[in-house]
Amino acid sequence: MSPLRVALLALALAGFGCAYLPMESDGSRLVCRDDAECAEGQVCFLDGCGDPGEHIVVEVTPNPKAGLHAQDFPVENLRPQQNLELFGAATLQGQVRRETLLPAPEEATTAYTSRITVRASGESLLIPGVVRRYEGTLVPDNGSYQLSVGSGSFTVTLVAEDPAVPPLTDSRVVEPGRAVPLDFLLPAPTAITRLAGKVVRREDLLVEADLEVQALDRSLRPLSQRVPVTRGTGEFLLSLPPSAARLDHVLVQVTAPRSEALVPQKTFTVDPRPGVTAPLELGDYGEPVKVQGRVVDQDGQPVAGASVYSHGKVGGGGDFRSRSVLTGTDGSFELLTLPSHPDALSTLYAVPPPDAVAGILLQPTAIPRVAVTPLQDLVCPNKLVVEGTLMGPDGLPAAGVRVAADPVGEVPGWPLPPVGTEAPAATDQDGRYRLRLDPGEYRFDFIPAENLPRVSRFVTMMPSTNLVLAPFTLSKGRRINGLVTIDAPGVESPTPGVPYASIRFFRVVTVEGKPTSVLLAQTVADNVGSYSATLPTR
Repeated sequence: MSPLRVALLALALAGFGCAYLPMESDGSRLVCRDDAECAEGQVCFLDGCGDPGEHIVVEVTPNPKAGLHAQDFPVENLRPQQNLELFGAATLQGQVRRETLLPAPEEATTAYTSRITVRASGESLLIPGVVRRYEGTLVPDNGSYQLSVGSGSFTVTLVAEDPAVPPLTDSRVVEPGRAVPLDFLLPAPTAITRLAGKVVRREDLLVEADLEVQALDRSLRPLSQRVPVTRGTGEFLLSLPPSAARLDHVLVQVTAPRSEALVPQKTFTVDPRPGVTAPLELGDYGEPVKVQGRVVDQDGQPVAGASVYSHGKVGGGGDFRSRSVLTGTDGSFELLTLPSHPDALSTLYAVPPPDAVAGILLQPTAIPRVAVTPLQDLVCPNKLVVEGTLMGPDGLPAAGVRVAADPVGEVPGWPLPPVGTEAPAATDQDGRYRLRLDPGEYRFDFIPAENLPRVSRFVTMMPSTNLVLAPFTLSKGRRINGLVTIDAPGVESPTPGVPYASIRFFRVVTVEGKPTSVLLAQTVADNVGSYSATLPTR
């Protein structure tokens, strides 16, 4: 096992000595509020008291344009002079071949030389929650391909430009500087399972819109490419892997690729073994309806710039989400959507802009089958108010600190807030801050302007509950300096280090039994590869 994998396991299995109390009335999940509550040499982190030099992982992104993507390294003994020596490019590479009908074993496959797209989707090996995605479209050179990626654990999918070739999926772990082999063997044309069918609205009535279909397995993994439905006939032909011929059913999903199309999405259970299926009926989902209304706040004042859309079950059993529209200066909107299912309500969503006092509204609504449906005013609740005070490590109020809140989870009955927000002003001379938020779970980041480290905590905002958080004390900071270098064949730099590399320091912890990463500092190396960052200390 490589040293990096050993380090990963050590981080995952280590006991971080965190203790937790039941949810406190102020919405904070911290068990310490300042470093003075911790033992000597420890700092108050969001997971509790801990050694500021432990459980640190640094992410360095040297130069994506040159194929040098993110690399992660555990830092066991953080020093004032912390040089970062990088590896070369990490790659997925191998052969793309296709089975043939030739009987001789050595001639049973041939190099595939048509255009393909390779997608790698996953996350960091060492930093929980840090998502990484890479994609490349290329023509294999006599069957050979190569895709530069960052380090991480990935699901890798190959999609041929030819829709008659089913996608292939595999998984790989990539460590910094490694060339990871991954070969793909495409099935012979005669081995592919083909599934023909037809999409109709009902009986012989076709759908007057562009549609696409795709076959999925029971875990919703694609078995075919997404292919268009012939507009004039409703017909389609899916190419599935040979193994699909042994399945008693697959899922066939019908969607409209254009967001303005007023057609529901519907998923059908289909037996692929006959090779042809009965017509897939979307059902009687009705004609488009104009929903007109106005979004106002608790005082009856119009909310401008709010995003309004509908989502719900429609006639025929499909699912439909409308395009979003923005309210005007008078709070009015006109939404084009589909009528609700006779036995279900649709939900109208009104999402005011981040700087509005009004908050998210979810309004269950029956949308009838009439051309125009005027609604009563949609009255948004006020965003919740959270306020608190920050103190500096010297015991004095911490002024000029930016306070940002990023949504990390939902609370029951509410959607995940769409975006994070930042307090409209930094903390004042008394260290006070104030934000307006929708219900949800948030990570608060306190970002000082002076040479102090950023600090994070978790806060849960429940509906109809404003919060006054207890005063929180920032940690002292220590300056970390270093040089980012790279030692790899074929990688040369005219400077001593790697210029303009992006660097992020994380603390990897366990919060309520879940591995979590917290950003401690981020910076960019200068034109010769030197960097400087401020991290917490006692």
